[in-house]
Amino acid sequence: MSGRSPRQGWALPGPLALRLAALLIGTALVAGAASGSIATRAAADEALQRVMRQQADEVQTLARVFASKIEQSQKVLRTVASGITPQMLSTPYSLEWLLRQGLPAVQFFDTMQVARADGTVSVNLQYGMQGEAAALEPSEREALRRTLIDGKPVVSELVGNRAGDARVMFTQPLHGADGSLSGVLAGSIRLQSQGLLPASIAPPEHAGSRLVVFSADGTILSHPDPRRVLGKVSEEPGLAQAYQALALHPEAAASARTEVVPGFVVSLATMPLPQWTVARVSEVQALLAPLEGTQRTAWWLAVLAVGLTAVLGALLSLWQMQPLARLRERALELSQQGDAEDSLAPAPGWGDEVGTLARLLDGFVQERSGQALRDGALTGSLQAILDHAPVGIVITRAGRLSMLGRQAAQMLGYTTEELIGRPVRALYGSDAAWSQGEARARAAFAAHGAFDGDLCFARKDGSPVWARVQGRAAEAPGMSAGIVWILEELTAVHEARRQRRHERLHDPITGLPDRRAFEERLRGVLLGRDEIVAAQGELLCGVVMYLDLDHFTVVNDIAGHSAGDDVLEHVARLLEAQVRQAGWVARLGGDEFVVVLPNCSAAHGLAVAEQLRAAVRAWEPVYGGRSFTLGVSIGLVPLTSQLRDVAAVLRAADMACYAAKRAGRNCVFTPAGLPEAGLVEPEILSNQ
Repeated sequence: MSGRSPRQGWALPGPLALRLAALLIGTALVAGAASGSIATRAAADEALQRVMRQQADEVQTLARVFASKIEQSQKVLRTVASGITPQMLSTPYSLEWLLRQGLPAVQFFDTMQVARADGTVSVNLQYGMQGEAAALEPSEREALRRTLIDGKPVVSELVGNRAGDARVMFTQPLHGADGSLSGVLAGSIRLQSQGLLPASIAPPEHAGSRLVVFSADGTILSHPDPRRVLGKVSEEPGLAQAYQALALHPEAAASARTEVVPGFVVSLATMPLPQWTVARVSEVQALLAPLEGTQRTAWWLAVLAVGLTAVLGALLSLWQMQPLARLRERALELSQQGDAEDSLAPAPGWGDEVGTLARLLDGFVQERSGQALRDGALTGSLQAILDHAPVGIVITRAGRLSMLGRQAAQMLGYTTEELIGRPVRALYGSDAAWSQGEARARAAFAAHGAFDGDLCFARKDGSPVWARVQGRAAEAPGMSAGIVWILEELTAVHEARRQRRHERLHDPITGLPDRRAFEERLRGVLLGRDEIVAAQGELLCGVVMYLDLDHFTVVNDIAGHSAGDDVLEHVARLLEAQVRQAGWVARLGGDEFVVVLPNCSAAHGLAVAEQLRAAVRAWEPVYGGRSFTLGVSIGLVPLTSQLRDVAAVLRAADMACYAAKRAGRNCVFTPAGLPEAGLVEPEILSNQ
């Protein structure tokens, strides 16, 4: 351990510290937003409840005021009635004078009517002027009639169908000295007058709120907009729903109530005698508008406070995690530099947890440094052994080349540095070869715990290299498990084997497969024939041609064996050129050849046979200044299911060739009964 002091100053925090700081900020913001939302909603609800209480008190107070005005009007009418004697009812002129001049209280009403017990209207004063009795409205006559019948005061329904003339009639029965009903006194007051519903009695209107008075049948009696007077309350925004509920439950009108309908706060209070209702309708948005500005300001202040708190908390958390950040920084430096002299010892002021972790990591670093020195020495010794070994040695770990000797690298055409660290796949020429080698090695290790076999690798230039490979798993202390491979080059041996196999199965003169190779390959064709017949029938089962050169002995006898060998080689190349795309050629011996066309119909085989015959016939070799004419007799047989094995095929083809010879040579012969339309038995094609 060195005496190097820890780096001072602010260490860049790691991802964990940054995530914790971000989490702290996010938590503070979410908590602040949730608290602000709850507080805002609570403030809005409280403001709405306060407005609802204020509106309820307001409409209840106004309902009492309007009810007191109704009672005052009735009292004034009773005062007027007390001054009228039964004798006056029979003298209309004196009664009219009394109403105009004698009783000051009469001026309280806009119209006055007096009717006798028989229903005759004695006086009809309209704004101080005598009017015709017939000018009374039907609702006014009905109020007079009801009073005469019941003997009780009446407050009529609304009289008049225009806002300026709309009025309410009050009636008072007139009694004689004996208490009998002698007549009725009536007085009417306009709705908008000071004595009934003056506009000045209501509080000043504000935006989004309106005070409305309506009757039991839903007729609007008072409204901030004069055009709405005498309209229907069912058409009033915010009031329609409340009016319907009031109509369904009239018992609820006994006391003031407030309800919230979509977008509005509605407060209602009903007067007992005329059954009029005072309503205050306020838009919720307008009520909360002043609060929104305050809330917006509060929101900005809260966001600022929460943001500053969150940032301060994040900075404090990062400051608290500085020991961990400095520990991380030193660990990264050591992992990149690998300096065994450096240390992770804790600095003064580090927390207990971080200090403990630093001490543990420092021990690990020192142990790692010592192990690295030992591993380095071991690796150097091992590499020296690998480089001087007489065979190629390769060590692989996890599918990659971990170490290899100079002999192995030279065998593969690489330097040691070019191969170390590369995947094992780089040693093979193709994915298929690599997969096959991997499968063999895996099976061998599973069965025997080791591998011993020949594998073909690819040199750096792409050329193949064969090697005998022996592999065995190896484990070393402090190192991951690997496999040690010993490579011994066998490229020359494999090439010699290949050459011997080729010579064993091929004719040395023509290079064509010999009889043995032909029989092996034809046997494979016959094995696959059953699948072709099952899928397509015997139409494309293939054909075999048996060829025998005509007049070949003449060339051999006159020009010599070298000329004969040249003829055989040339004929072999000529036949291969004709059938290379569709089949293959073999030499059976002497001047006899065989051509196999798999997956070929008999008709197409006959056409190819004729091409071969014509090609051989057209070639006239010259040896020793003499020209020779050759021909070929061809026997063709289809590979039908009747020909079960190689011997049967050769026997049938040989017999067909013999028939071609007997037919005059230089012709194609095929047996009768071919599965092709248009062929007759026997079929002989010649070009003589």
